[in-house]
Amino acid sequence: MSTLTAVPVPVRPRTTARRARGRKTLYWIATHSLAIVLAIIFVAPIVFVFLTALMTDEQALTSQLWPQTWNWENFVTVFAKSELLRWVWNTFFYAGLGTIFTLLSSVPVAYALSRFRFRGRRLAFLLVITMMMLPPQVIAVPIYTLWARLDLTGTLWPLILPMLFGDAFTIFLLRQFLITIPRDYTDAARVDGCSDFKTLIRVILPMAKPAIAAVALFQFFYCWNDYYGPLLYVQTADEGDWTLSLGLATFKALHSVQWNLTMAATLLVTAPVIIIFFFAQRVFIEGVTLTGVKG
Repeated sequence: MSTLTAVPVPVRPRTTARRARGRKTLYWIATHSLAIVLAIIFVAPIVFVFLTALMTDEQALTSQLWPQTWNWENFVTVFAKSELLRWVWNTFFYAGLGTIFTLLSSVPVAYALSRFRFRGRRLAFLLVITMMMLPPQVIAVPIYTLWARLDLTGTLWPLILPMLFGDAFTIFLLRQFLITIPRDYTDAARVDGCSDFKTLIRVILPMAKPAIAAVALFQFFYCWNDYYGPLLYVQTADEGDWTLSLGLATFKALHSVQWNLTMAATLLVTAPVIIIFFFAQRVFIEGVTLTGVKG
């Protein structure tokens, strides 16, 4: 009596490769599931603002999430109903010049606190930390009185000029990074005849580029989003002297019912910050990661 033997069916290489890709895809989704959920949570408001900006005024207040018609002219209407270009220039002037002044004044202070040994160094660093905890509203009245006597209220200079005297948060972060740089580099520079200023320029600054880039972005974004300062000093000025934060708040008050235009203006205000962070995120993340909390 003959017995039948099962002949194995050959598995196609293409089917095996497809299954392997499927397993890799499922593994990637399972591994990055939390990141995917967080990405959706962060991107969803931007998508909502974008879709609302393209709706009509009547549809913007309804429960519909998808535009019935794509009204790209809403962005043109924002420019026609406001001095948005002037606000952009004022904000770039405030943020750019303020960031430059902050770096010029804060880097030498952070270098001195991290490298020099002098009497009162710990007290000076304690004062820097104290200034970080001091709310700006506490000194708002005397500072405003000072700028009013100098006839600078109604301009952005009361917000820009104080940055020539340093920023406590920037000094703290830079100091924390600079103390992680080995002293052998600065000692070798002094042996070669470099002064403290040349050591700072030729040795410390090239090694501290990630930290400097990080604090520069912090300061730029702070000035870009600052609402309290412009509200205090330039609210009474001409509309052309406003910044984007103040102008957007006023635009919302004037067009509170037209949410499509308000969302279009919001998207135009946030777009430059998103673009800058997109191109500078590698340097920003590197600087934040390397800036430790070593005492």
